[in-house]
Amino acid sequence: MAALAPPVAAIRRAIRHALIELPGPGPVLVACSGGADSLALAAATAFVAPRLGRSAGLVTVDHGLQEGSAQRAAAVADWARAAGLAPVEVVRVDVSGRPGGPEAAARAARYRALTEVAGGVGAAALLTGHTRDDQAETVLLAMARGAGPRGLSGMPAQRRLGPVLLLRPLLEVGREQTRAACTALGLDPWEDPHNADPAYARARVRAEVLPVLVRALGPAVLDNLARTARLVAVDTAALDEQASAALDGVRHPDGGLCVGGLAELAPAVRGRVLHAWARELGARPAALSHRHVGALEALITGWRGQGAAHLPGGLRVLRRAGRLAAVNPDAQG
Repeated sequence: MAALAPPVAAIRRAIRHALIELPGPGPVLVACSGGADSLALAAATAFVAPRLGRSAGLVTVDHGLQEGSAQRAAAVADWARAAGLAPVEVVRVDVSGRPGGPEAAARAARYRALTEVAGGVGAAALLTGHTRDDQAETVLLAMARGAGPRGLSGMPAQRRLGPVLLLRPLLEVGREQTRAACTALGLDPWEDPHNADPAYARARVRAEVLPVLVRALGPAVLDNLARTARLVAVDTAALDEQASAALDGVRHPDGGLCVGGLAELAPAVRGRVLHAWARELGARPAALSHRHVGALEALITGWRGQGAAHLPGGLRVLRRAGRLAAVNPDAQG
């Protein structure tokens, strides 16, 4: 019997590690575009999941943005059924009229469709094919935006999307390994032209920035960027836990926050407390930036009798009687 190709073995190990202690009796569902990363993920999951006593299915999303997208989605579904995956679902989404650019709109529509399908079949988890290289790109883009620790944490290996558990088993697997695995298994992945379109920042990082870093610093730079995300994520989780306890400790009975208690907090914790409180007030997380948190911070550490801090959604926060208090967006003055 021929020896198992190392890339195939590496991907199967990663999936087994992700699924071995997965709670719940439902199937796992692989999100698959037909690209090398998700195709290698789907093939390995079809092998590993039944050996762990769990069924595995697949969902592919047709964004309708390219000619022939419906045919490609149907071809992915046909391959999945032949590979023994079930259930297999094809979902068509409409990305028009959504906020943000086309990339953000497509991502939002895709994740909504994926979570709806996963929830509908009672999936124990939804698996995506994000790799170490995707993680490195995410960290670089976060650095370019001036993101804080949360952005530098990159993509978590698992997180909740509503009722659905999202798993990214391949974050320590390189993109070259997924391509090699497809070759070893005789799979023919689809190359998404958007991945090479310089109109997208991620495509430019992939085609121009990462190759320069690898040439200048060596191939280990990809592992190092991904490891940075893991290390920062651990620290961020610890600070978030402290901030959650601190937020409860500085609450005033009227719903505001006590300035004296906030002033005693370490800056890293205080900033998280203010960010969390602003979200509680109704500020949309996507619109809430460091500038808004900085304006709240100034009401504590830079108090000079200034007026309200303005938050997304028309929210205003004033300092009065030793506490921060939200003002009804419809109130005047």
